[in-house]
Parts: sequence; structure tokens; C-alpha cells
Amino acid sequence: MSEMITADLVDLDLSAETKEAAARALAERMVTLGRVTDLEGFLADVAAREAQMPTGLDGGIGIPHCRSEHVTEPTLGFGRSAAGIDFGAPDGPADLIFLIAAPAGADDAHLTILSSLARQLMNAEFTSALRAVDDAAAAAALIRGDESPAAAASTAPEGTESADGSKNSVAVSAAASADTATGTTSDTTDTTSDTTADAGASGERPFRIVAVTSCPTGIAHTYMAAESLENAGREAGVEVVVETQGSAGFTRLDPAVIAAADGVIFAHDVPVRDKDRFAGKPTVDVGVKAGINKPTELITEVRGKAARGEVSAGSAPGTPVERSGDSAEGYGTKLRKWLMSGVSYMVPFVAAGGLLIALGFAIGGYTVNKAPSVMDHFVWTQADSWGALLFQIGVVSFGFLVPVLAGYIAYGMADRPGLVPGFVGGAISLTINAGFLGGLAAGLIAGGVVIGIQKVKIPAALRGVMPVVVIPLISAAIVGFLMFVVIGKPIASAQKGMTDWLNGLTGTNAVLLGALLGLMMCFDLGGPVNKVAYTFATAGIAVASPSDSAMKIMAAVMAAGMVPPLAMALATTVRGRLFTQTERENGKAAWVLGASFISEGAIPFAAADPLRVIPSAMVGGAVTGSLSMAFGATLRAPHGGIFVVPLIGNPFLYLIAIAAGVCVTTALVVVLKGMRKQAPEGTGAGVADTAIAAKVDSKEPVAA
Repeated sequence: MSEMITADLVDLDLSAETKEAAARALAERMVTLGRVTDLEGFLADVAAREAQMPTGLDGGIGIPHCRSEHVTEPTLGFGRSAAGIDFGAPDGPADLIFLIAAPAGADDAHLTILSSLARQLMNAEFTSALRAVDDAAAAAALIRGDESPAAAASTAPEGTESADGSKNSVAVSAAASADTATGTTSDTTDTTSDTTADAGASGERPFRIVAVTSCPTGIAHTYMAAESLENAGREAGVEVVVETQGSAGFTRLDPAVIAAADGVIFAHDVPVRDKDRFAGKPTVDVGVKAGINKPTELITEVRGKAARGEVSAGSAPGTPVERSGDSAEGYGTKLRKWLMSGVSYMVPFVAAGGLLIALGFAIGGYTVNKAPSVMDHFVWTQADSWGALLFQIGVVSFGFLVPVLAGYIAYGMADRPGLVPGFVGGAISLTINAGFLGGLAAGLIAGGVVIGIQKVKIPAALRGVMPVVVIPLISAAIVGFLMFVVIGKPIASAQKGMTDWLNGLTGTNAVLLGALLGLMMCFDLGGPVNKVAYTFATAGIAVASPSDSAMKIMAAVMAAGMVPPLAMALATTVRGRLFTQTERENGKAAWVLGASFISEGAIPFAAADPLRVIPSAMVGGAVTGSLSMAFGATLRAPHGGIFVVPLIGNPFLYLIAIAAGVCVTTALVVVLKGMRKQAPEGTGAGVADTAIAAKVDSKEPVAA
């Protein structure tokens, strides 16, 4: 591993008690050697990666890692803890801790070396040798691949026990050692060959599996999952070929290998690239950590699916719900993901259509909705014609809202085959005036119907036409029947009742609704609860002539959503000493994000100090929402922040409502943070606080 790790980067007596302290201790060694330029910035990137998914693995291993602009060259730090440190592994604390630091633009050669290390961590002889070695230089040589596990273990006193209870004299075998620098293994190839040879001798072809592993950064978990699956396959007498889609790029599996496979395993936390290559085969789809911790169970599961004839349909890359989740994931969590899939695809249509409609009114006046079609009457020199054009384009865009919502809910559930029945059900919902509620029901029904059809055992000759012809035909017919004949009318009645209720809101009821929506907008800052409130508001104005109550609700929702980031920006300005340097820098960006109605601008602050920031934001949001409703402010545009103030009814009072909420939140945050007894800078507490850096400073997720 060249000089990626040296004795100076090894601590065989790591005394840290927490994962943050462990990362700091190893990172300080990197700073001393000039490998890391900004300790706090780098630790923020490490913490942000850790927040995505715990980096603890079964077997007493912790692998905190990240890409960071504060790293000058790929570096590896190693620490051994006698007491163990909790990195979130199911089997308990880790005693072997590897801190992997990769530059933001690391070259493929170094990333390949790091991937080889990740594979080695799945080798029991390698980890046993690390537990037995008592010299930092020998440990560094072992990790680099300059020394075999057997030779490294021999440097420890005879008969000492490693952390897992094994004796160093029997911990490793020289014949089982691997060259980490090249990623080659001697016994791995032999075992695979023996398995294949035995199967060939018996006249029976072994079961064949192709797998894809990938994690957000593609430095560690990607390759550890691959090694774990390959090892489990050898033990089970199964041929496993893995495509690792890591940071160093990936080499696509030979199409002939995929065609000959009997099953597929996806172990990933980011979308699988070119997923359609694997369509039509029994498939198990899980997170990358399941590939590391449960490889035998995954192999058993895919063999069971093959025996039952269960196959997957094609899929399109890039869906926000690329997989339903781990098998242990509850139905409630899956339902939330399915609904968020629909909402995430719907929001751009809402934003584009709503802003176009609002601009149409601004240019053409409030009678623009009564203008004739621009196909029949359009005068290039008249502002009214341009206003009518923008309005009519916006109305067409808004017309896609419910079908897109339903279609992509079904897509989140059943992938591409769910699109047709989902869109059909959503369009029917508009036809029968079932609206937003009908779209939700249609999407869930469509996804459920497709999943049910996919479970039916189909002859191999018909599998190729199932996703293209049979599933769309049958599912669209079933969903259409249910929407037109069975549930459509009750849902339409419920939609009408809700609309009438909103139109009748006045006085105290309207103020209370505004407070509730404000609380929801500020609870999870762009998460599911926030999106429920936002979708509720946008559904009300998704018509050519929205009611006055619907426009008041939209105004209250946008106003409350602007409060958290603006309040955090103000707090970092008036009481900067209560915040870390990184938070103060993020506060500058929060001014713009808040003004633009991007609630996520407050996420870094909430992640670092949720018990103080989130309740404060919710109180301020409730104040703003209730005042907006009380002032009677209205809004036709679903987005835009202060940039659509000219389109707001009662704009002056509207801005006062926002200012009041911002001041309330700022005051609460300052008071609550002032009560704590720890300094945010120069102490260990700063590590947790700096977890926010990647959330705002990076254009895309930092972690791996």
C-alpha cells in the first residue's frame, strides 16, 4: 500500500472511549504528517459519513471513512482498542479501527489499494494477526502487504491471546495470506476451483449467482460485501461473481456470465448502475451491510426464489426508492418510502406549473384564467397574451400532478411495471374528481396489483413479454375497474368534503390550522412530515382557480418553511460564539437558502444539536403559520420564497409573520444554547457539531 500507512499512523493502545474520540485521535496523526490540512473540517466529513450509516461491522471492526477536500493524499490510520469502541455493529464494540481518508479527487490506483484492504478485513487470519501483533511498524507492514499475517503474528509473545480469544501461534497460516496491495488471494482461487471441479466431477453444475455491491463512497463497504458474498459462496458450493460499483469505477460483468446466472443479489445503498441487465432472474435486493453480515442468508434466499420461479422485472436506474429496504424493514417504513417516491417526482411539476400560473396572473391580471386559448388568440405585443400563455402552460403542467404522484408511488413499490397502472389510476382520479386523495389510493393499489401479478409463477417462454405487455394490460384493467366502479366515488366524496371544510375555515380554526402546518414544516426540515404539509398545500392550489382558503394555506406553509434556516442564520450572526466556526460559515449560506424557501438549509444545525434547534424551529414555524393565516395572506405560487412576494396577498403583513417566527426561533436557540455548559470550539463537542459540513458545503453527499 506504498506509504499510505506508516508506523506513525498506528496506535496499538488506542485509549479513546467513543467513535468521535477515536476518529480524532487517528486524524491528529494524519494532521501531524501533513496528510490532513484541516482537522475539524475533515472530522466533519467523517461524522457526516457516519450519520448516513454506522461503520461498525461484525467481528469487532470499525471503519470510519470519507472523501474530503481536506485530505492531501490517500491515508490510512489504524488503532487497536483494548476496551472496544461502539461503531454501531450488531455484535458489539470494535477493537480494530481503521480510519480511511481519501482526497476528493483520489486516483483509481489508490482507491483500488483501499478496496483491497476492505476485502482483507473479511479475512479472519488477517484480523487475527492484527490483534496479535505488538509492534506498530509490523502492523503497518501487515496492512500494506509487505509482511504476511503469519510473520506479523510471530512478533507477538508466544501464546498471547488476541481480542477474539485466539492464540497467536495458531492465528494465521502463511498459505492463507493475501497480497493486499494487489488484491490477489492464493487460497480463494484454489477453493473456487476445487468447488467447481467437485461439481463437475459429479456431473452437476453448481448454482450460479451474480451480485452487485455498492455504497455511497465506494471505498470500503462495497468491497467488503463482495468479499463476504464470495466467501459464503465458496462455503456453500455456489459460484458467486461480483461486480463492485465503487469509487474507482467498475467493470461490467460479461453479459454471458449474467445470462448463465441462476440468481442475482444486489447489496447496495446507492442505485445500481445498468440494473436492467439483470432483469428476468430471481433477485434479492438488500442494503450493502446485509451483504457483509448476512451473505449465507442472502444466498439461501436467492436459491429459494429460483426454486419457486420468482423473477424480477426490468428497472430504471435513478429511482429514489431503488429498493424497498432490508428484509427487517417494517411496513410503515416502506409505505413512507413509497409515498415519498411519488412526492419527489411530483414536486417539480408543482413548482413549474405553480410558478407559471403565478407569473401568468402577475403579467395578465386576475382575469387571465378567463382568457381564450392562445392557439386561437395570441398577440405578440400584448402583455395579456403573454400572461395567458404562461398561465395555460402552467395549467397543463399542474394537470400532471395527480397522475405523476400515483405513477411514481407505484414505481416506488413495483418499479417500472407499476408506471402504467399508476398513471392510469391517477388520470382516472382526475376524471372522477377524486383529486389528490384518489391519486394516493390509485398509486398504492397499482403497486400492490403489480406486486401480486409478479408473484404468479409464469412459464419461462412468457417471462420476456410480462413487463412489456401482460403486466401493464392486466394491472391497468384492474386499477381502472377499482377506481371507476368500486372506490372512486367514496374517495371523490371525501375529497369534496375536505375541500368544503377548507373553504369554510375562518377565525380561530384557520389560525390553529396555520400553527399545525407550521409545526409540521419545521419538524423534520424537508423530511416526510414536512412533505406531507407541503403536498397538502400544493394540492389545494393545483387548479386553475384555487379557493381563497387554499391560497392562505399555501402562504402559511411557505412562510413557516422559511423560518428555520433564516433563524439559524440570524442566530449565528448575533451570538456567533455559541456556534462552531463551521456552523457560522453555514449560517451565511442559510440566509440565501431560507430566503429561497429551502427548509433543508437548517438541517446541519439540527443534526448537530437536535434537542435545541428542532423544538425552537417548530415554535417559530407555528407562530409564523398562525400569523400568516390570521393576516389573510394568500399565495398562488408553490415555491420561490421572497422572490414571489409580489404575487402574495397582503405581502407586508406576510413578511411581518415571517420576521416574527424568525425572531422567536432565534431567541429560543440562543437561550437554550447559552444554558449548556460546554464550549463549542476547541473541545470534543466540536466533533459532533461539525457533522454538518457536508450537508451544506458539499454539492453532493460526502460519505461513502
